[in-house]
Amino acid sequence: MPMDRTQSITVLSIECLKGSCKADEWTGDMLETGDIVEKIKIGSGSRSGYAESYTSPFKNGKSGVQKILHNAFKDKQTSILVRVRRGSDEFVELQACIVPEPGSKKQYALRSIDDPNYAVRFSDKTEAQCLEMQASRSSRMVSALTRAKLEDGYVSYPWGRRMHEALSVPNSSCFLSVLLLPKASDQVASRYNDLEDTLARANVWLNASQASGVPIVFMNIQTESLLTKISGETASSTVSAGSFSDLSNLVNASLYGFEDYHGVDIGVVRAVRLWYAPLVGEFAIEMKIKEDDSKLGFAISRTDEGFIYISSVMDGNENVPSSRSGLNDLYKEAVRASKRLVLSRISNEKVLPWMVSSTGAIRCYDTVSLSQKLSLHRHAKVPILLHVFLWDQTLASMSGGSTRSRTATPSVLPLPPEVQLTRPRNDNQILPLPSEISNDSEGINDGPELRLERDTAGDASFRFHDFSLPNNWV
Repeated sequence: MPMDRTQSITVLSIECLKGSCKADEWTGDMLETGDIVEKIKIGSGSRSGYAESYTSPFKNGKSGVQKILHNAFKDKQTSILVRVRRGSDEFVELQACIVPEPGSKKQYALRSIDDPNYAVRFSDKTEAQCLEMQASRSSRMVSALTRAKLEDGYVSYPWGRRMHEALSVPNSSCFLSVLLLPKASDQVASRYNDLEDTLARANVWLNASQASGVPIVFMNIQTESLLTKISGETASSTVSAGSFSDLSNLVNASLYGFEDYHGVDIGVVRAVRLWYAPLVGEFAIEMKIKEDDSKLGFAISRTDEGFIYISSVMDGNENVPSSRSGLNDLYKEAVRASKRLVLSRISNEKVLPWMVSSTGAIRCYDTVSLSQKLSLHRHAKVPILLHVFLWDQTLASMSGGSTRSRTATPSVLPLPPEVQLTRPRNDNQILPLPSEISNDSEGINDGPELRLERDTAGDASFRFHDFSLPNNWV
């Protein structure tokens, strides 16, 4: 196809100076190699009204323009405005100054006033060549964009300082969860109930906790894959995903295996992790011990779901640590609100249930060891820092004594009704009455000879012998 005659006409074009810039780095409002010069205006008109304008076509092309630049430079008129064309309808202007081209006394270049890093000069080219350069420049930009990759890196972070300063409880998170393992369906633990059964048990644990007065709300639930080694009957009873068609069998499986050259020996257990949070947050209560304190003034018990709670307080004595700290007031508010006053931490250590084993037993803290630790605090005259679950934000301000004035964890935002699993109060709901102390409750006070029977929380393999505590322990 013959070239259009107009495209073979020689025009004055722009050429970027090497060493001063790269055309690929220029933005669209800067001049680029291949731009066609349409107009030149020398002088700003501020000095005696001096201003000369030249438009395309330029007489003698580049050489003629160089004479114009030379004369202007001699007259100290170095301000220049260049207007260029791209394609047929795009125009760009550059405000620059006339400078001698490096290595030449009679050749002049233009340096941008806004950015001195960019310098250009004039050259003679055909319009077809200029349009071809402009087209190739666009394709180079697209190609460079395609090849461009984001780089990653590492940033040091002051974890030690942040974990001490940014957390309400230093070095401890406010995220609460319990992990439920699938329940074994036979005595030799070769078969396990399906995933739906584990999810249902998680639902039961949450609903029962809320119904008993534990002030918690549902946050999230997820499956968690745990690797284990399986063999024999356990391996033969699990599902092996040998092809994509077998994947449908794994949707509701709690345990499945992978085959290697020696058979199925690696199993994947699909546990369920239930995330929950206190209704309002955790609240810190500091009990200061005096020399003449012989009792702490409260007793603890444990719910069937594994939560430790205050089951009784001593009334009529304002000189016990529980009264001075405001714990007694919070307990009475809990009774009025039909809530358990749940202990979440003792000395910043979580005392919440954390796992449900494959036998169905809940791993949690026993009240005997907690009673011992609390009594040792009293004997050592070391202040006790307790955290409890709150259900009403106004309770934080009503507590007296040495109670801290802020919640220890951020408040939980209200959840939508579809995820609020708290049951409405009914006749079957268990309430934490003041006189209620379950069989495993431990009074934190002195007595003639207090015999404590330790809990057997967790799997059947975790058994403890009975023992007696000396009088000086409490």
